[in-house]
Amino acid sequence: MTEDDAELQRLRTRVGELESELATRPDPSPKPPRRHRTRSAFAALLITLSCVLAPFSVISVWASTQVSNTDRYVATVEPLIHDPAVQNAIANQATVAILAKVDIHGLATDALDTLASRPNVPPRVAALLPGLAVPITNGVEGFIGKQVHRVVASPAFATVWDQANRVAHQNLVKLLEGNQGGAISAQNNTVTLNLAPIIAKVKQRLVARGFTPASSIPTINKSFVIVRSNAVTKMQTLYRTLNTLGFWLPIITAVLFVAGVLLAFRRRRALSIGAFGIAGSMLVLGILLAVVRVFYLNAVPSDVLPAQAAGDVFDTLIRFLRYSLRSVAAIGLVVGLGAYLVGPGAGAVRTRAAVSGGIDWLRGGADRAGMQTGPVGAWVFTYKRWLRLGIVVVGAVIIVFWSQPTVPVILTVTGIVLLLLAVVEFLGRPPVATAAAGGPGAPPPMPRQPSARERTAGEQTSAEDRKAEPTRH
Repeated sequence: MTEDDAELQRLRTRVGELESELATRPDPSPKPPRRHRTRSAFAALLITLSCVLAPFSVISVWASTQVSNTDRYVATVEPLIHDPAVQNAIANQATVAILAKVDIHGLATDALDTLASRPNVPPRVAALLPGLAVPITNGVEGFIGKQVHRVVASPAFATVWDQANRVAHQNLVKLLEGNQGGAISAQNNTVTLNLAPIIAKVKQRLVARGFTPASSIPTINKSFVIVRSNAVTKMQTLYRTLNTLGFWLPIITAVLFVAGVLLAFRRRRALSIGAFGIAGSMLVLGILLAVVRVFYLNAVPSDVLPAQAAGDVFDTLIRFLRYSLRSVAAIGLVVGLGAYLVGPGAGAVRTRAAVSGGIDWLRGGADRAGMQTGPVGAWVFTYKRWLRLGIVVVGAVIIVFWSQPTVPVILTVTGIVLLLLAVVEFLGRPPVATAAAGGPGAPPPMPRQPSARERTAGEQTSAEDRKAEPTRH
């Protein structure tokens, strides 16, 4: 066996030993202990529960503030009286109710017969008078209808509408609590609003305009159907449940979410996933509201309430609920995206690098223009972490305590927070960078290195000095 063959055999033996050692070596990345897996499972469960309860939390807050509170309820229904479709529906039903109590055709026929029976009326004219009963009836009915529309569309009636809704609010709460009676009732799975105050106002206007037969109009309890559906009883049950929970359900949801994030091992990732989950649950709630709207429109017959008016009524009644779910969804997206961008993901790293490069480019341009931050830059650099935290906390407090934080408000506050964070990054300079500006606490400047020409001149001078040394001796 040659020397090369012996070396090859030795290497093969050594490779075999290493492979055996590697096979018996324990796994360098062991599975996490069972308690770690249990902890992660509980964290996932808590975050999932918070995402499931989030839509019910938004609805409970809406039920407690927008429906149970009189001022908020009046503010909710106030736009309805300005809606043309709702005005037409109310005016048409009020007109029909008035005309049903006043026999316009009979009054016109009696008046024309009396006129035709007078002796001074020519026979030719007397023969034509009965035929005017229909045109006169149509004209008077059109006059009444026009007056009703003017009353419903008048600013004065808008005030009456608000006052009537304020008085009727207690009856609405009774309705949702399952009690009947008042201007609003739910008999046979139909929610109705009494139009008697509207008809009384029209009666006063007709009498004031000279239509004296209107004074004989009795009190008319005409009902304006808001919704007709088999789900009224279920809505009452849901309202009582959510109103009982009130603000406790949002607090429970928030506690579950925070506990799940704190319990997770990868808290940043848990925060990001949970926030996106909250936003997704708001999307599901929005879809459910759209489905409920379709069922509501199908529940109201077109001869009772036109589809356009029914849709406007539904959209007006739940508009604050939609504002709330959109706001929560926007907050979830902002928090989730922020948690992701501060993480180690490839997209997050590239985004941060692009932003940092842009700030460095602006800072370099400012330096070339002679702009120095001086001691301010050193101070900002020293307390950069606290400044970042303070800006984020202030932005979060503004959104939390805003009375109605709509999506534009949330996006505006988020944009201002990002702008302030960028300003902090731009102004923050390490103390070395402020030394030239004489900033306090800056380290002494580094000694300047001689140039090539200065080094050559110095070497020549040293050589001449060395040549002159013996002469001096």
